Amino acid sequence: MAEARPDPGDIAGLLAVMARLRDPERGCPWDLQQRFETIAPYTIEEAYEVADAIDRGDLDDLRDELGDLLLQVVFHARMAEEAGRFGFAEVVAGIRDKMLRRHPHVFGDARAGDAAADWEAIKRRERRDRGAADTSALAGIGRGIPEWQRALKLQARAARTGFEWPAPGPVLDKLAEELAEVRAEFDAVAAEPEDAAAQDRLEDELGDVLFVAVNLARHGRVDPGTALRRANAKFERRFRRMEALAAADGLVFEQLGLAEQDALWARAKREE
Repeated sequence: MAEARPDPGDIAGLLAVMARLRDPERGCPWDLQQRFETIAPYTIEEAYEVADAIDRGDLDDLRDELGDLLLQVVFHARMAEEAGRFGFAEVVAGIRDKMLRRHPHVFGDARAGDAAADWEAIKRRERRDRGAADTSALAGIGRGIPEWQRALKLQARAARTGFEWPAPGPVLDKLAEELAEVRAEFDAVAAEPEDAAAQDRLEDELGDVLFVAVNLARHGRVDPGTALRRANAKFERRFRRMEALAAADGLVFEQLGLAEQDALWARAKREE
């Protein structure tokens, strides 16, 4: 007898599909081999694909990507249930309760204030109630996020304590200072290419430049991830146009000198 097909819009149907995929006797061999650690990279990838669909303004693709991301949640919850820890229902209840707890100005009697500050205060109270030993203003910032995003969170937390430049000007000055230090370290590496210590210093100084650049974006109320995605898209668009222009002129792009390639870049840029 054929199995009844679940309602396609019912979350229970998706849970049933995942249960079947993980069934030890009738499941999918690939799905059965997976563990939290092997699925985690896919979870991160799907989150980025959601962001990409949003950047492109493609709502049909966004619908599909949100489904892929939801599948990751269901997959992790299923593995946790098999381990006897928690299931999808506990995940839903947990985030529902968290949203109620962190929005007392909506669901409680509190008056609305600075939403971001209120949110962080509630998070600190939650950590304290759990008995967390780390009382730093920087406590609770995860290490599994991209480093540029972690830099942004570290800076924002520090700023709430008053440790903050008052305007973009000093940040720009600091960026110029860090760039000068990077230039000096490049010179050191060029003088001693095999000097591991010089290479390490260069890496350290480049890290400082990136950290200050994130801070500058924050002062400009610009999300650095979004800004970098736009820069990547711009570069890709112009580079592909350079290749097309070279081909239209009967040229092989890879065989052109840098000056000729720069001229094609300028043409592609003018077209925009």
